[in-house]
Amino acid sequence: MKRLILIFAIIIMTSCSQNDPKEQLKNLNGYWQIEKVEIAKDSVVEYSLSQLIDYIEITDSTGFRKKLKPKIDGGFIENSNNSEKVTARIEDNSLFLYYKTPFDEWTEEVVEANAEKLVILNRDDKKYYYQRYKPLLSQDEKETQE
Repeated sequence: MKRLILIFAIIIMTSCSQNDPKEQLKNLNGYWQIEKVEIAKDSVVEYSLSQLIDYIEITDSTGFRKKLKPKIDGGFIENSNNSEKVTARIEDNSLFLYYKTPFDEWTEEVVEANAEKLVILNRDDKKYYYQRYKPLLSQDEKETQE
């Protein structure tokens, strides 16, 4: 019985820490590749290969998000010089991202953010699923080409 209670407690602690907004915020920075968009419960758009990735950089709850095009050598080409200003706020035990551009302002909720996965709910109730971007060539493949 004690074992069962211990296992149950570990499961609860693990699941709670995955949705901790402070931990989510720590995992946001970096390169993200879109996997799919859930438009409605029965409607999902899959992205087998996207030509653009998102780069997010937030420090002290402010930062930016921009689109980049990966190059075969592991570098990036900026798709545009415009980036979206982002402010991250924890409200009601959830992490929200507030965006601002010269043309618009909007808010998104971070549903999940860990080392490998990012799920964002936008203002139109669409869920965007991302995976951590992995370069097209590994370091070994780059050295082989040189």
